[in-house]
Amino acid sequence: MIPLRPLAPADRDAVRRFLVARWGNATIVLDGRAIDAAALPGFIGQDEGGIAALATLLDEAGHSEIVTLDAVRPRAGLGTALVELAARRACALGLRALLTRTTNDNLDALRFYQRRGFRLHRLVAGAIDLEREADPAIPLLGRHGIPLRDEISLIRPLG
Repeated sequence: MIPLRPLAPADRDAVRRFLVARWGNATIVLDGRAIDAAALPGFIGQDEGGIAALATLLDEAGHSEIVTLDAVRPRAGLGTALVELAARRACALGLRALLTRTTNDNLDALRFYQRRGFRLHRLVAGAIDLEREADPAIPLLGRHGIPLRDEISLIRPLG
């Protein structure tokens, strides 16, 4: 498996380019706040082709949130390894939970996180509809032809 390590300041430009390529932007909107994911702490794995795995994390009162999680090679164990590193980091910081979010159409993410100890935490009905008002480029249909409308938060208690 590709070795994973904490993000370093020298990684920031490559992380920004990677996030723009994978997410369309390095700025992620969480609860109406624009978060520069390229500036966050996290973990990275690189191979000869560049970034192969990346997790960015936002620490808040009592929890750490996985803002972005990317494993370029699916089913290679990198996503799971990133989640476990994030959980260990949060525990070391004295945080009580690990959170993440996805959209209602992302059935793969819902399956992935629940298999790794996360539980459904919060549904924000219409969250993506509101984001679409600010960014009309957000599609109406998501994965599997499912209307893209809602945000789902998942939580994994720690310790």
